[in-house]
Amino acid sequence: MSQQRPDRSNTAHAPRPDASMSLLTNVMDHSLDDGYAEAAARRSEAGLRGLPRTLRAKLGLAAGLVLAAVVVTVGAAQARISAPTLAKEREELIHRIERGTTEADEVQKHVDTLREDVGSMQREALTKHGGDRAELLALLAGSTQVTGPGVKLVVDDAKEAHSGGGDGPRGSSGFSDTGRLRDRDMQRVVNGLWESGAEAVSVNGQRLTSLSAIRAAGDAILVDNKPLAPPYTVLAVGDGQRLSDAFHKSADGQYLHVLQKDYGIRTKISAESEVRLPPAPSLIVRTAQPKAGAARAGGADTGKGTS
Repeated sequence: MSQQRPDRSNTAHAPRPDASMSLLTNVMDHSLDDGYAEAAARRSEAGLRGLPRTLRAKLGLAAGLVLAAVVVTVGAAQARISAPTLAKEREELIHRIERGTTEADEVQKHVDTLREDVGSMQREALTKHGGDRAELLALLAGSTQVTGPGVKLVVDDAKEAHSGGGDGPRGSSGFSDTGRLRDRDMQRVVNGLWESGAEAVSVNGQRLTSLSAIRAAGDAILVDNKPLAPPYTVLAVGDGQRLSDAFHKSADGQYLHVLQKDYGIRTKISAESEVRLPPAPSLIVRTAQPKAGAARAGGADTGKGTS
């Protein structure tokens, strides 16, 4: 008895069970489109070149900021390294200035002490060899302190000069057009007081003698090489009111009035019942020699001049 074989022809050509869902099957089998897959592969090979333009700009900005931060950090580190050196040099310079100032002050004190000693010796010599005229000789030489009636004259720069309007050295040529009193102005003031009858004169505590000089050095007026600062107080011993009137009428008094009126130089003069003048620094005479009998033959000459 023959067996019937199953018909395989129909089975081999039977459709797939999911044949009716071809679209879904294609999506499952190919989740990424072939074009996108190829583009992704190219981006992977190109590296950053495949990044979007906005992202590349952000990365460049970040790199620039990192570089700037590195530069600032390095600069700050160098500044911290050099700062102690600069501070040390500044401190050393300050110490040198303070040390030099202290030494100069000590030398000046020593000089003042020596001047006082020399002045004391001179006064003793005048007393010993001057006889009855010793006190008069000491007064005329300016080696002793004097008191008596007189005038007080205060002279100061113009207000504009103190606020920066006037500059330049005190000894500049030309007229006083900067509002600053010059050395030659002070010379005329002092000479005008001598001419008006002053018997002794001092400027800011500096006693004037026949050997005194008034000069300028930069911003300062020097009296016997000692710098003075404004305002300048001039004391003169004499008949107070008469001395004041005579000075006002003199040519030098009129000159001072012009400085006050036209250039703002400030002045104030008053008659005083008593003024006190200190002794002058020691006088050094190297070439002059007294003539025998000259002091007794003639009277004392009290006239002085300042150049």
